[in-house]
Amino acid sequence: MQISNWLSAQFLNAALRNTPFTPPSTIYLALYTSDPTAADTGQEVVGGGYTRRVITFAAPAVESGKQTVKNNSDVQFPVATANWGLVTHVGIRTAATGGNLLWSKPVDNPRTIETGDNPKFLANSTLVRFGQ
Repeated sequence: MQISNWLSAQFLNAALRNTPFTPPSTIYLALYTSDPTAADTGQEVVGGGYTRRVITFAAPAVESGKQTVKNNSDVQFPVATANWGLVTHVGIRTAATGGNLLWSKPVDNPRTIETGDNPKFLANSTLVRFGQ
């Protein structure tokens, strides 16, 4: 996953400038029809019953020599009540609406979400890795 500019600044300030960083108590998975970019400029899905979903992660573990966390349960989005478009990226965000982008990445298999579809990300399918 690509770390956002906002989170990069938070980490650098906390680690090197002794500036407190308060992590969000809840984080959310968001779907995008374009690359969110590190600057948080992508197009998130809107309308048609779409809402961000809470995502939780297991404790970090070293995988392939890198600290890695994976979502520890399925993330089920609501049934689409209208077409959402071609979902190409996901982002991890600090709030149910608005907030800040933490990380983003392209989805492995972009999909067009149409009316009646019910997107789901299985446990262990979303990961964040340091040192990529």
